[in-house]
Amino acid sequence: MAADACAIGVGAVCGALSRYQIGRIATEQIARNEKLKALQGWHTAGINVAGSFALGAIAAFPGSPAASVTKTALKSQAAPQVTSTSLADSLVSKAHISPRAKLMMGIGFCGSFTTFSTYSVDIVNMMGRGETVKAVQYGLANNFGGVMAAYLGFSLIRKIFGIR
Repeated sequence: MAADACAIGVGAVCGALSRYQIGRIATEQIARNEKLKALQGWHTAGINVAGSFALGAIAAFPGSPAASVTKTALKSQAAPQVTSTSLADSLVSKAHISPRAKLMMGIGFCGSFTTFSTYSVDIVNMMGRGETVKAVQYGLANNFGGVMAAYLGFSLIRKIFGIR
């Protein structure tokens, strides 16, 4: 339990720092270039869509096979063997993310990297400035883009690993 909490904490610190740096760099670049002014605030949408893709991929990635491998090895009294026909198949069959790593990357990193609260305040601020069309576009980009990115991340991992 404590190790899981620590993993989530490490992921959260990394996600929050990544989000901060991306926001800082985007704001600086927009301030320096007049042509980019229309993009002010859109980095949050980009972060949310990228985080949705990452979380979709993490959610779909195969979990650790350790428990099933141990049970199989105990039953057969022999180490499990890879029966894949190619190097790529062999690598895919061995790839996994442990449950703790999924906590760290999913809840920790993605949870602090993406932020619904900032997105909501961005829309309220746009509406307050009379930028209704921009607020609607921004909301659609976050919602549709986020859901599509999560779907694509999930689908990509399932396709790579042949998960149905």
